[in-house]
Amino acid sequence: MAVENKIDLNKIEGSGKHGVILKEDIMSLMGSKPSPSERKIQHGPEERIKMTRLRLTIAKRLKEAQENAAMLTTFNEVDMSGVISMRNEYKEEFQSKYEVKLGFMSFFVKACVIGLKNFPAINAEIQNDEIVYKNYYNISIAVGTDRGLVVPVLRETDEMSFADIEKNIGELGEKARNGKITIDDLQGGTFTITNGGIYGSMLSTPILNPPQSAVLGMHNIIERPVVVNGNVEVRPVMYLALSYDHRIIDGKEAVSFLKIVKESLEQPKRLFLNI
Repeated sequence: MAVENKIDLNKIEGSGKHGVILKEDIMSLMGSKPSPSERKIQHGPEERIKMTRLRLTIAKRLKEAQENAAMLTTFNEVDMSGVISMRNEYKEEFQSKYEVKLGFMSFFVKACVIGLKNFPAINAEIQNDEIVYKNYYNISIAVGTDRGLVVPVLRETDEMSFADIEKNIGELGEKARNGKITIDDLQGGTFTITNGGIYGSMLSTPILNPPQSAVLGMHNIIERPVVVNGNVEVRPVMYLALSYDHRIIDGKEAVSFLKIVKESLEQPKRLFLNI
């Protein structure tokens, strides 16, 4: 009973002989009522707070994305063994040489740039009755802050090194968390990457960041059984999700883009060869 109900026996004073814990002791605990939450004590049963300008803007843009786009999501999974191995092998030398940590995001940015170059519609947007194709690759990176989600932009990522990407992500993230992000930092993105995995998300359907036409969702890395050359092996696997505007992006393009991202991450040396 204690195991099933996650009761810590060390915290129970037994009523049996010599303090032995009886079944009745546990039964009585199962009927005890928890104390009210601190928030209820401090603020009452309900509290009403006016939304901040940032939260209002976020709400408006997300609703706009749902109303104006024909949004679909396609999924795939990626074996992260290659990226993890390369990161572990070079992270100390990388940090020593470039004075920044080597994270996963630079690999994803590089992989997405390859995909965007192969499928220009995913890097495009709709303006009235025209499709505007962007021949530059400004990747918006979603950053969670105490005030809400902000999406600062990495500019010209196709011309950035791994070190440049990591440094810029670090700087933008710090600005966002310190409330020093500017309007210029948030404008001009052509594609978005959001990482729910840092919060433990296994899978999600990310929402578009208007006027962009696609967003990639990263998730947590879990060890899963994978068939490799006919044998079952345990591999670190991440689920990927690509939400896209079906008005200008066909399903074939979306699936193929995600496949390129997957292949680039599973063979990370491709990222250095731009193939």
